[in-house]
Amino acid sequence: MTRLTIRQAGIVIKKGHQEAGRCAERLAQWLSNHGVKTILDQIYPDLDILIILGGDGTLLHVAETAARYGIPVIGINLGNLGFLTELTEDESETALEELLDSTVTMEPRFMLKARLVRQDGQDGYRYALNEVVITKNAADRLLHLYTEANGDHITTYKADGLIISTPTGSTAYNLSAGGPLVHPGLQTILVTPICPFMLSSRPIILPPDKVITSRFLSADPDFTARVIIDGQEVWEMKTDDVLEVQAAEHTLQLISSSQRDYFTILRNKLKWGSNV
Repeated sequence: MTRLTIRQAGIVIKKGHQEAGRCAERLAQWLSNHGVKTILDQIYPDLDILIILGGDGTLLHVAETAARYGIPVIGINLGNLGFLTELTEDESETALEELLDSTVTMEPRFMLKARLVRQDGQDGYRYALNEVVITKNAADRLLHLYTEANGDHITTYKADGLIISTPTGSTAYNLSAGGPLVHPGLQTILVTPICPFMLSSRPIILPPDKVITSRFLSADPDFTARVIIDGQEVWEMKTDDVLEVQAAEHTLQLISSSQRDYFTILRNKLKWGSNV
């Protein structure tokens, strides 16, 4: 448990969401009445907390910056409850009161960093809270991805793509592709093929000290693949380009809800035990 001293709070709202704008105004006034200065849609290193109004996608967009600055993040979902934005709007003021008056639980969420290494150079690192995905451009062709961990050959995946995810991201694309659920308190790297040609190509869970590399193999120089990080297309891969993925040097400090635990969220989101 951690007690926070909050003097400045950042509020990030989902773009184009009118209800998020109205909620931001209300929370900013509430925080002002409690002596807390608020900044809207900007992230500075000296912020004491970052409040996300929207959904998991909104939080993913700011996760890299928040983690780099070490700013604790709390998510308020204005739609259906998310895995990351655990609070409802009705719970927001109660949650903020707890932040100001008592201790909170902060969960360090493991992150990944990725870069694309080309024959003529390499791009800078980009960071992922959920996953790094290689996916194909052509609907009728499989990708061939020669994949290693710390230089040891895992396999050459023949598949529609490859997902390299964190435990936090295990409930996202990884899960829909048949990958395992992994508790977010663990530090592991999940490698899951997307629709593999061979059914024996199974997901694998690796320790956090492994550097995953995946080389794009193709005899056709015009055939390319895409790299998508936390839902945003970042790079195009060409023949012999190598995607390198490893543990990031920082974690996201996510404030968890006192109203529900991780397994409650899993049951609600995945309908465990439901007749539906």
